[in-house]
Amino acid sequence: MAVDIKDIENVATELKSSFDEFKQKNDKRLEAVEQEKGKLAEQVESLNGKLSALDELKSGLEAELKEIKRPGTTEGAKSKEAKEHKEAFNRFLRKGDDKGLAELERKALSTGSEADGGYAVPEELDRSLIELQRDAVVMRQESNVISVGTSDYKKLVNLHGASSGWVGEEDERLETNTPKLSQIVPFMGEIYGNPQATQTMLDDAFFNVEQWLNSELQIEFAEKEESAFTAGDGSKKPKGFLAYAMTEEADKIRAFGKLQYIRSGNVGDITADAVLQLVYTLRKVHRMGAKFMMNNSSLFKVRTLKNSEGDYLWRPGLDAGQPSTLAGYGIAENEEMPDVAADALPIAFGNFKRGYTIVDRIGTRVLRDPYTNKPFVGFYTTKRVGGMVSDSQAIKLMKIQSS
Repeated sequence: MAVDIKDIENVATELKSSFDEFKQKNDKRLEAVEQEKGKLAEQVESLNGKLSALDELKSGLEAELKEIKRPGTTEGAKSKEAKEHKEAFNRFLRKGDDKGLAELERKALSTGSEADGGYAVPEELDRSLIELQRDAVVMRQESNVISVGTSDYKKLVNLHGASSGWVGEEDERLETNTPKLSQIVPFMGEIYGNPQATQTMLDDAFFNVEQWLNSELQIEFAEKEESAFTAGDGSKKPKGFLAYAMTEEADKIRAFGKLQYIRSGNVGDITADAVLQLVYTLRKVHRMGAKFMMNNSSLFKVRTLKNSEGDYLWRPGLDAGQPSTLAGYGIAENEEMPDVAADALPIAFGNFKRGYTIVDRIGTRVLRDPYTNKPFVGFYTTKRVGGMVSDSQAIKLMKIQSS
């Protein structure tokens, strides 16, 4: 069958026309795609720019928050006045320049200035001093420590007077006793120190006067606080746990506020049985977290004690970072505890977090004195602090027998 050349030409023409039409449509589609890609690229670039701006804003806000953050407070915001107060206080320490300091401390701390009482330490420095004291004072490490803005602090304690019982589903519910609550108040006192520096030291720009003041006060306050929290009589000072009334009566019958002691089991000395008895006289709820407390002289004596099977009660901490133990419990070495002697109370055992509370009143004050001891500048510094037994069942004592 013969093929007509014109038919072939017509088919070729139609195919070319269709291809041209397809190419034209496809070019337009590709052009539209390229335009959309361009728009999308512009949107992505714009979005990246906005993200970069947000990152910069976030970094700026974080830096600003860090700058204004007040260390040690739950509010987490340090006012402009508090920052100015700190700067003005630094000028006061170095140069004695107290211009506007009274007004600044009032705004920053809401405490009024005292005409003859110096100026309040900024709260940041105040809390820093408390932290330093914690490292130096054993009783601060072991006890419950709180900070307050005024000396009017009271703690409500439950004397465990509530009663309860078992009943059936439809039984009459009899009236139970109401819990017996009581308020206890810390014994407050004012502690003072008077560190000295030369004016040349204070003029030195590289001399950190705030750090120096806190370090000197830590040394001056530490021994006094340790003594007061341990055995202070409560007269113009905290009342130490060894100064509270004590008896041999058990927890169930002993009046709240009196500590229980057990006898040492040997005239003028400590016995292993008495150490174990001291442990198990304390209720189980208080033994969780309990420690022995004694001085180094008593510590030497207890290291040689053995139980009835001939095993030492003392267990050295063999692993790195593991403390030594006595009868399975840790030891707090407090140099203010008495030596072993007749009628003395050289060993305490208890949960001091539950048993003793230290109350720091924020508001340490400094009086600058460049005249009394020239060429030295004195910084007469005072702060109020209190202490009290908060749970008399949480601490037990060992009394050395005299006969």
